Parts: sequence; C-alpha cells; structure tokens
Amino acid sequence: MLQHLKNEIDHGTPARVSDKTVTLTIDGMAVSVPQGTSLMRAAVEAGVNVPKLCATDSLEPFGSCRLCLVEIEGRRGFPASCTTPAEAGMVVRTQTPKLQQLRKGVMELYISDHPLDCLTCSANGDCELQDMAGVTGLRNVRYGVGAAAGAHHCDAKKDASNPYFTYDPSKCIVCNRCVRACEETQGTFALTISGRGFESRVSPGQDQPFMDSECVSCGACVQACPTATLQEKTVIELGQPEHSVITTCAYCGVGCGFKAEMKGNTVVRMVPWKDGKANEGHSCVKGRFAWGYATHKDRITQPMVREKITDAWREVSWPEAIEFAATRFKAIQAKHGKDSVGGITSSRCTNEEVYLVQKLIRAAFNTNNVDTCARVCHSPTGYGMGQTFGTSAGTQTFKSVEEADVIMVIGANPTDAHPVFASRMKKRLREGAQLIVVDPRRIDLVSSPHIRAQHHLALQPGTNVAVITAMAHVVVTEGLVNEAYVAERCDTKSFHAWREFVARPENSPEAFEPVTGVPAAELRAAARLFAAGPNSAIYYGLGVTEHAQGSTMVIGICNLAMACGMVGREGVGVNPLRGQNNVQGSCDMGSFPHELPGYRHISDTTVRSTFEAAWGVELSPEPGLRIPNMFEAALAGSFKGLYCVGEDIVQSDPNTQHVAAALSAMECIVVQDIFLNETAKYAHVLLPGSSFLEKDGTFTNAERRISRVRQVMPPLSGVGDWEATAMLSTALGYPMDYRHPEDIMREIAALTPSFAGVTYEKIDRFGSVQWPCNETTAEAGTSLMHVEKFVRGKGRFFNTQYVPSDEKVNGRYPLLLTTGRILSQYNVGAQTRRTPNNQWHDEDVLEIHPHDAEERGVAQGDWVGVASRAGQTVLRAQLSDRMQPGVVYTTFHFPESGANVITTDSSDWATNCPEYKVTAVQVTKVLQPSEWQRQYADFNRQQMEFLARGRERAEATGK
Repeated sequence: MLQHLKNEIDHGTPARVSDKTVTLTIDGMAVSVPQGTSLMRAAVEAGVNVPKLCATDSLEPFGSCRLCLVEIEGRRGFPASCTTPAEAGMVVRTQTPKLQQLRKGVMELYISDHPLDCLTCSANGDCELQDMAGVTGLRNVRYGVGAAAGAHHCDAKKDASNPYFTYDPSKCIVCNRCVRACEETQGTFALTISGRGFESRVSPGQDQPFMDSECVSCGACVQACPTATLQEKTVIELGQPEHSVITTCAYCGVGCGFKAEMKGNTVVRMVPWKDGKANEGHSCVKGRFAWGYATHKDRITQPMVREKITDAWREVSWPEAIEFAATRFKAIQAKHGKDSVGGITSSRCTNEEVYLVQKLIRAAFNTNNVDTCARVCHSPTGYGMGQTFGTSAGTQTFKSVEEADVIMVIGANPTDAHPVFASRMKKRLREGAQLIVVDPRRIDLVSSPHIRAQHHLALQPGTNVAVITAMAHVVVTEGLVNEAYVAERCDTKSFHAWREFVARPENSPEAFEPVTGVPAAELRAAARLFAAGPNSAIYYGLGVTEHAQGSTMVIGICNLAMACGMVGREGVGVNPLRGQNNVQGSCDMGSFPHELPGYRHISDTTVRSTFEAAWGVELSPEPGLRIPNMFEAALAGSFKGLYCVGEDIVQSDPNTQHVAAALSAMECIVVQDIFLNETAKYAHVLLPGSSFLEKDGTFTNAERRISRVRQVMPPLSGVGDWEATAMLSTALGYPMDYRHPEDIMREIAALTPSFAGVTYEKIDRFGSVQWPCNETTAEAGTSLMHVEKFVRGKGRFFNTQYVPSDEKVNGRYPLLLTTGRILSQYNVGAQTRRTPNNQWHDEDVLEIHPHDAEERGVAQGDWVGVASRAGQTVLRAQLSDRMQPGVVYTTFHFPESGANVITTDSSDWATNCPEYKVTAVQVTKVLQPSEWQRQYADFNRQQMEFLARGRERAEATGK
C-alpha cells in the first residue's frame, strides 16, 4: 500500500561531477562511477543497498549512524561507506557475517532508547528506523528498552507548537539529518544539537519551542527525518497516504514540483519532488504546508447571481449563471458597442485556462480589451527585455546561480518572496560567491548566518535608474567594458550612443550621490566587482519594475549586463524573479491587449491572419484597453462589462478607492474565483473557480519552465475553470469544444512558434520543458537563452535618462512609503490567510525607523495614520532599523489594512505598471481606524451577509 513512498531511490550521498571515472568491485560486481563518489552511492548504482540512517542523497555525508559499515579488501577496520570515496581497483563487501553482527549491535543501541509503539506510531510504514531493524534482523534487545535499559529519553516531552508538524524528542536518534538539512538545504541554521554524549538532542535555537525559534517552517527537517521525530500533523491525523500525484506549486514564480500524497481525494501531505528541476526536493512554508485553503469552508462551490451589488446573492445552476452573464454582456455590447466589455486573466490559472480567456475576449467579445495582473508587476520586464534582448523572459535556469561568482540582487527579497531559490543562492554565497544588494531596505540577504553582502547600496526609493546609470558610468569610464563581447554580440551604433551618454559627468556616482543617497565610493566598488565577474548574474524583482521608470530600469540592467559580457552562458544573465506561479505563462499566452500568444503584435497582419484562420473570426488590429484604461473608461461611461478570472484587482491594484469607483460604474462584472474576494463584492455573477489541486494543465515559471499541473481531486463545483470559460464563450455565440486541457495545449503549440514542440507526453517524459521549444531547439527546449546571439540578433542599448518620480516628499508628506511581501503570506493573502500561516503574520504593519517614530511620538505597537495624496489608512507601527530614516514600509496581504488606499495612480511611462514602491506619505499617531477602514468594515459586513443569505436561501429551498 505504501510502495509509492519508496519509489524514489535514495543514493545515500549526493552525486559527484567529474571528468574522471573509477572502476571498482562491490559484492563481486564491477561498477564505474565519477571520481569522488562515495562507496554507498556506488553500491546503489550497482544495485546494492547498504543499510543507513544518517545518510540521504540530499545532504553531504556525515558518518554518525555506523550502520553503513563495509569491508574493503586490504584495509583494516570497517569504514563507513557514506564517507569513504570510491577508488579504482577497490574490492568492497557490503554483506558479511561480521558486518551483520556489527549492524545488529548498533541497532540494539538505537532501539534501547526508542519507544516500542510502532503499531500506533504515525510513521508506521514510512520509518527508516523500522526498516533498518528489519534489514539487520534485529529480534531482541539485550539491554532492555526505555526504563528497563536504565537512563533513557522515551518520556521526553513533545513540542507541538508549530501548526504544521510536531517534534517528538523521544523518537530522535540524533542522526543530525534535520540539522544538516536546515544548514545545507535551507540555509537558516535554526537547528543545532544541544547537550553532550547520551544527552545530545536536536534543539531549535536555544532549546526553544519551534515557534519561538528562527525556524522558517520550510519542511526540510521534516523531509529529512528518518523517524517520527519530526512529523506532519496531517499524517498524524489522517495516517499514511496510499498514492501520490506529481504536480506544481501554485504560489510564487519558482514553480516547485511536488508530490501530492493522497488517500482517495484527500491530500495527506505535499512533499517536494526530488526530481523537480526548479526546486530539486526543497520547499518553503507556503508550498509545503499552506495548501489547506483548497478545502476551506469559505470556498465558493455554487454559481451565484444578483441584479445589483446591493442585492443578496442567489445560488443558481451552472447553465443559469452562464446564461445570465452572457445575456448581460450581449446587451451591453448591443447598446454601447463591442469595446464596452473586456476581461482580465490570472497568473494563478494554467496556461490553458489563460489562453481560453484571452481567446474568449478576442473571438467571442470581438475586442482586444484583455489584460493580466502582470500589468501591475512585471510588464516593464516584458518591455525592457524585449527591446534590448528581443524576448520577454529570464535568461537562465535557477540552477545557473551555482556557477555565479558575483550575484547582484536588485529590488527583490528572495528569502521572503522566492525562498526556495533563495536557499539555492545562499548555498552558492556560502561557497564563496560575492553579493551586491541594491535595496532601500536591509533585507535578510544583506546579513544572515554565514552570509554577508559585500555591498549594500541602500538607495532612496525611486532612484533605481540613477544607480544603474552610475554603475554603467563606472564600467565605461574605467575601461571595464567587455569590448570583444560587445563588438561581436551587440549593435554598434546604439552602444556608442549609450557609451557617450553614460560617460557624461552628470551620470557619475558622485553626481548622483545626493539623489540616491548611495556613497559614490561604495557604488564604484560594486560596479567594479560586478564587471570583474568573471561570472556575474543579476536577479531582480518588483522593486525594479513597480516604478514610474520601471521599464527604463529593466533596460538599464540589460545595458549593464551586455556591456560587461554577462549574458549567454551559465552563471550570468538577467533574471526577473516572477511574483506569481504563472505570471510568465499568462504573458506568454497573449494576455496583453497588444499581443497575441507568443508576444506577437496584434497589428501584424500575417500573425493575425494565422489566428483568424484557426479561430474562424476576424480580429481587430487595434490594441485594446489596459487595466488602468478600463478603469478610466468605466468612469467615463464607455466601459460597462468585465470578465475577471482569478484576480483581485480591488485589493491588488493601486488607489483602491479609484478602482472601487470604476467597478461600481459597470453594469456587469463576472468574477470567477475560489473565494468571495474583494473584487467579487462588486460582481453581479460569481462563478466558482478551481484551486491548483483541482486543475489539469501547465504552469510556466520564471525560468520559462513549463511543468504539469495534475488534478488530484475533482473541482468542488463540478466544473473546471477552463470548462466554465468554454461554456461562457459558447453562450456568447462562439462555441468552444475541447475535451481536455491537452487539446488546448495542442492548439497553443500549433499557433505559437515558441511552444511548437510542447506536448504533455514530452513534459511527462522530461519532467518539464523550457520555451522556446520547437524544431530548432533541443527536444526539452532551451535552458539558456542568447547563447551565440540575442533573439533580436544584435543586443541593443538604450540611453537611460534618470527622471525623478512625481511622488516627491514635501512638508505635508515628508516620508516615502515602499511596499513588499513577507514569507508566510502570499500576494493579496486570499490563500494564505485561510491557513495557519496567520500564526506568523496576522496583520499588515508599518515598519518605521526609530528616529522617525521618535519624532512623531510613536512607540512599538502604536496605531498610526498613514496619509498620502490618494487616501489614508491606519496600521500598527513596528519600529525597525531595516528602513533608513525617511522611508517606511508595509505589506498588502490583508484587505482591511488598506495598503493600496494610499498608493497612487503614478505608473511606468511605457507599460502603466503602478509605482507601488514610491508614495509620499505622512505618519501620525492615531487612536481609531481611518474613514476608509470604517466604510470598508461596513461594506464588507454587508457583502458577507449577502453571501450568507444566498446560501441560506439555497439550503432552505434545497437548491
């Protein structure tokens, strides 16, 4: 029954890479392995499993359990096979009477201090200690067990403080695997071994409960534990799973592979997939544990409709809801024209679902009024990288960071927003790579266990372009340009114009120092370090894109990388860290109003005719409305209907009151989501969405890696997201006839050159593929972009003139607010707020420097009013020196906090991406919520009552 748990082979020690191989004999069989391979791993390669407890192939060998002893011909003693490297000509025996006797003796000692409750133990059937007792033939324990053996730990107290797993020291065999996993895999160093000798035990922090320690609940220790010492609470409650399904995480853009381990349709636990290319068996607290929202009581499982948003909801059948929506949309278009409606796709939906939504809008609505949440996060990435390199995506795989010598992190906080990649990065930093952090806030990477940034450029918010241009000035004026690379790979004319521009005295670090606040000497040293490499990689996040000059900054990053020759090989590159699981895919699938799938412009007659022939409709050559334009048009009275799938624009978009006013002006809003989110409270039709556990399709992560999302339970509403979209399209008069998401992917591949070679069969075979994937690439696609030439041919440089933000501090608004995320919560919090993750972070707070707090008479925990030109809200103050004086910081995970009530309409000049990262504010001590928060509380209470009434009515009528 539990065989699926043992399908993955554990080689005991990590694989070694070497040009040389050695051949040896193990139990009479010849085996050849790379030089440096352990005897234990070599034995597994030969089909021989050596008993082990402290060894696992995700961790470096430790050699403490003494079970893996072997005999080597010509050598004395019994060396541990995990720590002994294979050598040419060795003759090794893994099974002899003496070895059996020694191993049985070791097991006797382990079991003498271990509870004998195997039948009722939560790890029964999945316990390596239990397995090894069987392998060694242990039949009795001469010393007795527990109290009978004398001193023991069998009555040690269990720590259940963590909401997701327990720590039972009575079952700990002190193998050190959990401690090593915390160090080697996660890089947090939260666990240690306290005590000496017989009193040695695993300790979180200074013998603290797990919840009081620095543990980040990534689950690496739980995964590494060979016994029930560290055990998921879901396994304790539900028992061992009986089958598993490989799928992909639905949180950030890392796109971790997971095994959903199941009992029937019930998820018992999510285990990071060892063969997942993005995560290689690691995970974070969200992907590993925070999946309970999928079956939360707040889930919308029945379609609902209402005439006005001041009416109670009415539960209806799927056909009735679809007909209600289609009738309204058709009436609006008949009265106000075809461009009076539009739609928004979601980065939380699969590629196939996103493709269908944009197809519905273009073919059934017959308009290009389609946009996606990438508008408010990474649209400048698409523009900037498209202009310079010719493609709108990152250049490397995550694994490439393992070959970087210098890593520059700009406007990103990977340990909170992309923790699995952060762990990989931290490992490389511990190995000796050097780090440059460009961020107004002192993020964890600046200084954490065994890691310290060589340079932290703590710039003023809004001065990114000044910093990157000043770095380029240093590279150009100090002769650090990779002239050979530029001559071979880049456009000469644009390079010379750029070189002349950045070399001007006004672009020097000294000239920009009063603007950026970054000491010129520090900036010069950072630029020299980056240019010296030899392999320098750039990783950036929303702190780059969510600015009025977001596109300019992306261009500036690409300029610098090209000038230094840092694109087109392993260990270098420009890598946007995408915020949501399928934000890359939503862009790939044609979610922007000016582009069809594959980033091809709607005005291109040849491209458009290809889609017209396949779809059987005539498409408009004119780009449609972007999200901000939809809001303006709604307030002007020309945009009346919206189909919004899986997005919460009311909470996530800037200037909340402006967004709410625009939605209130519309006549028909159809929201398709798993919860009654903030946007759904303005809707007239609410269609139940599907969580990732109910989906079948693909996600594309920040590496352009396309991975399968496999359904592990049927949709709670009975209808999948792609099916709901097809039903609506058909009701609008444009039939969609697909039997399975695989049919949709076939259509995507047929119409999109970069996806031409993508098939489900190929993804199943390789685990994942990376676009571009077609007849010109390797079968599994392209892991490394721009190897011999840029996609656009020659890399193109653009001048990056720094323009100060319109959001300027003054006497009324003397502080700058910037926003971000926190590890335990995700995006607008709709998923994570419905999990125990709230135990770490249950409200948005305002981080303020002690100097600024003292000036305002603000103490830790005080309520403070935060006012901007757009609005006002109230948050709890958290004094922190992470921020420099004059800068405050908050997150946006809780709707009642109103973080986006105070962000403004200021946006990127090229893409309209909002400038979340720069808002001039004033902070004052207050005693009560803001006017907006009081109005929100009343509105929310009313909308929740409308939902409850609708459900009560349905229960009463039996519908």
